[in-house]
Amino acid sequence: MKLNTSQRKIFRVRNKLKRNSKHNRYRLSVSRSLKNISAQIIDDANNKTLLSSSSLKKNFTGDKKTNKTEISKIVAEDLAKKALEKNIKKIYFDRGKFKYHGRVKIFADTLRKNGMEF
Repeated sequence: MKLNTSQRKIFRVRNKLKRNSKHNRYRLSVSRSLKNISAQIIDDANNKTLLSSSSLKKNFTGDKKTNKTEISKIVAEDLAKKALEKNIKKIYFDRGKFKYHGRVKIFADTLRKNGMEF
C-alpha cells in the first residue's frame, strides 16, 4: 500500500519513538488545525488513551479573544496539571506530521515549564 506524504511523515516520527521507547514512558501525541490544538497522553503497551486536552472545550473559548499561541499555552498547562495529578512526569513528545516550530514548540516549552520531562 502506498502512503501519501503526511502519512509517511507520521509513520517516520512514530516509528522512531516506538523503536527507542522504554516501557516506563508514555507518548504525548499533538495535533493541531488552523484554529485549534489538542493533545493526548497514550499508553502504547496497552493501546489506551490516559489523558487528553483540547482547545475545543468550553473553558478555553471564553468571551475574550485570544490568539492561537495563548490557546496552546492554556491547553499545555491544563494537560500538565492533569498529568501531574496522575503522577505522569516522563513522556515522549510525538509531534506527528507537524514541525517543531510555532505553536507546537510553544506547547512543548509550556509543558516543560510545568514539570513534564521529555
